[in-house]
Amino acid sequence: RVSPQDALARKCANALLARDRPAQTLGIVIEESRAGFARLAMTIGDDMIMGHGIAHGGVLFTFADTAFGYACNSRNICYVALDVTMSFVAPARLGDRLVAVAQERSMRGRTGVYDITITQATGALVAVFRGTCYRIPGSVIEPDDA
Repeated sequence: RVSPQDALARKCANALLARDRPAQTLGIVIEESRAGFARLAMTIGDDMIMGHGIAHGGVLFTFADTAFGYACNSRNICYVALDVTMSFVAPARLGDRLVAVAQERSMRGRTGVYDITITQATGALVAVFRGTCYRIPGSVIEPDDA
């Protein structure tokens, strides 16, 4: 059984993806969305490989940032990134199926902190991302759609 909060999170994630051209271009898909949580998947394609034959760091950053955004906007309150850090642990290669998991660590006042991991389908760690978000006016979806 899906809680009302998790159903709202899924609606918000779907609405964000529908308007998110970079995520669509990268083929990012939503595997799971709950309040304060998002799990996304993506496969590394030819157009994501840089000069050393591995996935471009900007592509991995975009993937992690997308998971961050979907998790922190999961309660239909608008948040944007205030500060982020990312560590690349291992390379991703052509054809790799990656999973990004974003988890809320703190949500107080106008800011929240989220940890995002990118792993191979096997579970091997590729990158770690930490983001702080800041609340801005508005909602992700119209209140009537919530």
